[in-house]
Amino acid sequence: MIDQNLLTPRQIVAELDKYIIGQKEAKKNVAIALRNRWRRMHVKSDMQREIVPNNILMIGATGVGKTEIARRLAKIADAPFTKVEASKFTEVGYVGRDVESMVRDLVEQSVNLVKQAKKEEVKVKAEQAVEDIILDALIPPVRNRGTVSTTEVGEAQDSSKMSDAELNERTRERFREKIRSGEIDDRKIEVSVQAPQGNGIGMIGGGMDEASMINLQDMLQNMLPKRTKKRKVTIAEAKKLLLEEESAKLIDMDEVKEEAIKKAENTGIIFIDEIDKIAGGSKKNGGGPDVSREGVQRDLLPIVEGSAVNTKYGVINTDHILFVAAGAFHVAKPSDLIPELQGRFPIRVELNSLTEADFYQILKEPKNALTKQYEALIASEGVSLEYSDEALHEIARIAFHINAEVENIGARRLHTVMSKLLNDILFDIPEQIPPNAKVLITKEMVQERLNGLVQNKDLSEFIL
Repeated sequence: MIDQNLLTPRQIVAELDKYIIGQKEAKKNVAIALRNRWRRMHVKSDMQREIVPNNILMIGATGVGKTEIARRLAKIADAPFTKVEASKFTEVGYVGRDVESMVRDLVEQSVNLVKQAKKEEVKVKAEQAVEDIILDALIPPVRNRGTVSTTEVGEAQDSSKMSDAELNERTRERFREKIRSGEIDDRKIEVSVQAPQGNGIGMIGGGMDEASMINLQDMLQNMLPKRTKKRKVTIAEAKKLLLEEESAKLIDMDEVKEEAIKKAENTGIIFIDEIDKIAGGSKKNGGGPDVSREGVQRDLLPIVEGSAVNTKYGVINTDHILFVAAGAFHVAKPSDLIPELQGRFPIRVELNSLTEADFYQILKEPKNALTKQYEALIASEGVSLEYSDEALHEIARIAFHINAEVENIGARRLHTVMSKLLNDILFDIPEQIPPNAKVLITKEMVQERLNGLVQNKDLSEFIL
C-alpha cells in the first residue's frame, strides 16, 4: 500500500500501468476520482459535505480491464471494495438479493480491513499471550517439588538451593526461547480453542428482508454461549490458531465498527458490473419475466444518490461512496437506463478493444503477467521456463485471431491459450522433465501446439 497523501493522479496512473495495459482515458478518470476524495477530506469549509464523488460508467467489451482497473484502484487506496453484478439483483418484493446488500458487503470488507490493521497493532502482545498459553501446556505451574525435571533446566544447576517456583520459572524461560526460535515447532500439545459457530440459523416463514434476517441471526448467535474444544496440534499450528483468538481479545470491536463505517463512507468503492443487463434495451439478456429491470434501477437510484442503509455494524451513509458501473452495452445503450440513474454516472469512459499488440504487452509487461505466473509455478519444481520474444508475438497473434473468429472475450482468451500451450509441460514435470532442467518456449513450439486449433472453425473449447 502507498501513502495516499503522496499519490498524485499521474502516480496513480503509473501504479495502474504496472498491472493494466492501455485504457489511458479510464485510468485518468479513476485517478482523478481517487485524488478528489483526498482533496475533499482536506476542504476546511462546510463545502466538504456538499462535494459528492463523480461516479463513473465504463463502457467496453468483456476482458478489456474494467474490473481490474476498479480493483487495483481500491488496493492502491487501501479502500474497502466490493464487486456486484447488477443482473443478480431483483426489485424489492421479488425473491433474490436486494440492492442494499452491496452496501452491507462493502461494510463487511471495511470491518475486515480495519480489524486486520488493529491486529497488526496488538500483534506483539498477542504473541506474548500465545507463548504463555503454549508454555502452560508444556510445563504446567508447579504444585510440589517433584513436578519439574531438573535435567530440563541443566545438569550444572544446583537445584537444591532453588525453590520450586524459581526452578519452574527458569525452565519456562528456556522453553520460551525454544518456542520463539521454532526449535520445538513439531512437538504436539493439547490446547483449548473456540469451537466454530453455526453458519446460520434457519428461519421458518416469510416476510423478512435480508437485513433483518442477518441482524436476527447475528443477535441469536451472540446470545449463545461461546463453546471451546480441546485439540491436539503441533506448536506451529497452535501459534496460528491461538494468535487469531488472542488478537481478537485485545481489539475493541466497538472502535473497529466505528472506524469501519467511516472508512466505508469516505473511501469505499462499489463496482456494479453488467449494468447494461438491467437497461431497457437488454430484455432478451438474462433474467426471467418476473424480474423488473426498471424496478432494480429505481432501487439502485437512492443508494447511488446517497441514503442511509442499515447494516449489522450500524447505519452507513452512501453519499460519498464512489460507484463505478460497467457494461458491454452491445444490445442496450447507456441511454436505455432511466434518466435519473444516467445522471448519477456523469463520467463516461469508453474502453478500447484489445489489439494484437496489446496482447503482446499483456504477456510481457504487467507485474502479474500470465507468463510470469507460469514461470513461478514451474520454478517451484526447480525447472526454469523461458519464452522467446517471437513466441510471445505468436501467442498474442493466435489469441487475437481466436477472438476475432469466435467471440471477443478480451484478455481472458490468453488464459485458455496459455493453458493449452503449457499443459503437456506441466503434466511432464517432474517425471519427464527433471529438476534443474530448462524449458524454452519457441515460436515453432507455439505453432505446433496451437495452430491446428486455430484452423478448427469450431474452437468450442475456447469459448468460456
